[in-house]
Amino acid sequence: MRAVAQRVSHASVTVGGEVVGSITGPGLLALVGVTHDDTPAQAAKLAAKLWTLRILPEEKSCSDIGGPLLVVSQFTLYGNARKGRRPTWQDAAPGPVAEPLVEAVVKELRALGAHVETGVFGADMSVSLTNEGPFTVIVDV
Repeated sequence: MRAVAQRVSHASVTVGGEVVGSITGPGLLALVGVTHDDTPAQAAKLAAKLWTLRILPEEKSCSDIGGPLLVVSQFTLYGNARKGRRPTWQDAAPGPVAEPLVEAVVKELRALGAHVETGVFGADMSVSLTNEGPFTVIVDV
């Protein structure tokens, strides 16, 4: 599994003109991608990593300050553009594999005590954010 974690002061996701998830930080926007051989154990590990990732102000984590997270599924994190100009999506897991694992990340974060908002899996989403720093890291588990 892979996530792009961004430190934000605000982030929201809109589907069909309606805001479906929104946070006010400091917190994290986590774009989460799944590949074919990912497991629920990796989803739990990713959730723990995001919850304790020390990229908020003063080297704090969401767990330290109760910071919120906005989790958005993002199959394009496994896009491959090494050859040519058109990416391939072969490394991205199909929806029936990916959706339960993204949901497992959200469920585990909530079990850890996090306030989590989400996008809508498979929807055409518009994501808006104010990246503070800017501070963005890629997390692979």
